[in-house]
Amino acid sequence: MSALFTIENEIRYEIVRKIFEGGMGIVYEAEQLGARNFVKRVALKVIRQNYASQKSFIENFVGEAKLVADLIHTNIVQTYQLGESRGVYFIAMELIRGVNLEQFTQQLEDKKAKLPLELAVFIASRVTRGLAYAHAKTDKDGNPLGLVHRDVSFKNIMIAFEGDVKLTDFGIAKARGFLEDKEGEVVAGKADYMSPEQADFRITDGRSDIFSNGVVLANLLLGRNIFKGENAEASRANIMGMPIPDFRQLDNRVDDRLNEILHRSLVHDLDERYPNAEKFLYDLEHYIYHKGYGPTNETLGRYIRELFGQNTPHPTASRGETALISRDPVTASVKALE
Repeated sequence: MSALFTIENEIRYEIVRKIFEGGMGIVYEAEQLGARNFVKRVALKVIRQNYASQKSFIENFVGEAKLVADLIHTNIVQTYQLGESRGVYFIAMELIRGVNLEQFTQQLEDKKAKLPLELAVFIASRVTRGLAYAHAKTDKDGNPLGLVHRDVSFKNIMIAFEGDVKLTDFGIAKARGFLEDKEGEVVAGKADYMSPEQADFRITDGRSDIFSNGVVLANLLLGRNIFKGENAEASRANIMGMPIPDFRQLDNRVDDRLNEILHRSLVHDLDERYPNAEKFLYDLEHYIYHKGYGPTNETLGRYIRELFGQNTPHPTASRGETALISRDPVTASVKALE
C-alpha cells in the first residue's frame, strides 16, 4: 500500500547571495520557503544561460543530480532537488558554512601558518571516507554503479566551520547509466590532481580517485602541489613522468610510515597502488589514531574558526550577475538577469 501526497504550492527559493562562479554555472546561497514560514538555507547550483540550450550539457547536469541524489554520507554534500523553471535548470544542495581547501590554504599562507600534520591526514581521511562510500554505491537492484569522482581537488573539498569535511561537485563523475561519458577520448578533471591514467586518456576506476586524494594530502602537508606545472599540459606531463619524491626530505614532520602511505597512494603502477579506498582509509586512520587518540571534527572546527576569526568571506553578486527566485507562490522561477 502506498500513499501519495500532493503539494499544491511547489518549493520556492529566494536568493541571498552569490557563493561561487564557475565557467558553466553559478552557486548561490538561497532560502527554501515552505508552509507556515518554514525557511531552510540551501545552495543553488544554476546553469548559465548560454549552456541552457546545449542538450549534452543539460543531460549531464540532470545526470549529476540523479547520481548524487542517493549519495547520503556525512562527507559528501547532500543534494535535495533538481528543478527547472523558465528553461533554466538548477540543483538545490546542502549549504556548507565554510570554505574550500583552496581558500583554506590561501588563508594559511596569508597568516604564515602551517597546517598541523595530523589535521592534514585527518582531512584526507574524511575525503577517503566519502570516496569509499561512493565507490561502493549500488543501484536499486544491488548492481555496482562503478562510480568514480574524477575531480578530487582543492576546489571540490570543503571544510565547514564546525569541522565537517565534505566532498562536492560530481559534475564529471562517471557512473553507469547516469552521465554521458567519453573517457578515453577526452580528458576530464583538473590537471594538477589527475591520476596518471586520467592524464594519459586511459579508462579509470576508483584507484584514480585514490591518487588524486594522495595529491591532496601531499599538498596539504607541503603547502604546494608538487605536480603543478606552468600549464595544464606541463602538469599532466609531471603527473605521468615525475618520480614520486621522498616526502621525508621535503617535510621533516613526515615519518617513515606516512611516507609509505603517500607513496602507495601516488604510485603509478595500479597493481601497487591502494586497491580501494577502504584500504587507504584504514592506513590513514590507523596512522592518526593508533596511539588511542587523534583529531576530530571538533579539533578541525576549532582550528579553522581561529584561522578565519570565525568569519568566512561573503562575496556579494553584482546587480548584473544576480539570479532571482520568483515570489510566485506556484513555482520556483530562476531567471538570470541580463
